Amino acid sequence: MTEPQGSAVLRIELWHGVLVLAMLTLLVPVGILEPKALLLGGLFMGVNFLLLSCGIRWLLTPLAVKGRIWAGVFFLLLKFVLFLGLVLALLLRVRLDAPSFAVGVTCLLVAIVMDRLWAYRWIGE
Repeated sequence: MTEPQGSAVLRIELWHGVLVLAMLTLLVPVGILEPKALLLGGLFMGVNFLLLSCGIRWLLTPLAVKGRIWAGVFFLLLKFVLFLGLVLALLLRVRLDAPSFAVGVTCLLVAIVMDRLWAYRWIGE
């Protein structure tokens, strides 16, 4: 039994947003995390994951027409350029709190695991 890829991506993005907002409301007021770096890490991974999923979906769609293949290649190239540009900016120009940025990035990985555990729970029945 399979599910549409788009719905899984949407659920993961929603879990990711909820986790970043939870970290923002729970840990920022206590002073453990810096909000700018946390939001930037979460935004970076959310956009990166969305571009990757769109690019792969359009590139690997069965019987993809020529325009969709080029759109998929464009999404993957855009994702790669954004990733390299942000990493370069972080290393050379912007002073961010590294642990806060890492928490924002890690929220996506936790969201993926949470979504797969949720899906496994319903598929296993």
